[in-house]
Amino acid sequence: MTTVLIADDQPLQRFGFRMLLESQEDMTVVGEAANGAEATRMAAELTPDVVLMDVRMPGLDGIEATRRIVATGGRTRILILTTFDLDEYAYAGLRAGASGFLVKDAQPEELLSGIRAVATGDAVVAPSLTRRLLDAYVHHLPAPTEAPDSPDPRLAALTDRESEILRVLGQGWTNTEIAERLHLAESTVKTHVGRILAKTGSRDRVQAVILAYDTKLVRPS
Repeated sequence: MTTVLIADDQPLQRFGFRMLLESQEDMTVVGEAANGAEATRMAAELTPDVVLMDVRMPGLDGIEATRRIVATGGRTRILILTTFDLDEYAYAGLRAGASGFLVKDAQPEELLSGIRAVATGDAVVAPSLTRRLLDAYVHHLPAPTEAPDSPDPRLAALTDRESEILRVLGQGWTNTEIAERLHLAESTVKTHVGRILAKTGSRDRVQAVILAYDTKLVRPS
């Protein structure tokens, strides 16, 4: 059973989400939050599998709530809801640690499959779209605090092959494309990706792509 916390400041929107989710045999809604502060508190108390997080809420917004929930290091994953797929909120949500995002006018089946995917550890963003988002908003990145030649400690444990695969992950390649272009079995690619996530502390593929940008393995196109 996948447990879900709904965070949205619109009561009718929360009601609609609840009706949809509770019509599914494998999902249950454990709570509703009307703002980011409530979402943060309830996530700590209820430890849901997934928080369905609206961005624009009074007081503490969904981005900061996402950042705080992720910072606890718990198992809860965040699925951001945005108005447009390529906007600053989607970008900010991914950088805050969300495992994916969906537009608010997504079909019910898309929302349900997105929640299921996030709950099992997958990222609900196509690799190519992640790359387009980061390319569009990478100028918002803070200036580096370390010298340009200083190695990033998050990459220290990676083998040469893992560093290569992290680089092409950041370029938006899928596992199939990596396997074909680097002449590897797809199962081998999946193993490498899993090791990259574990060694770098990345929660999922999206966070690995962001790491590739942060560490300058990948530059905006």
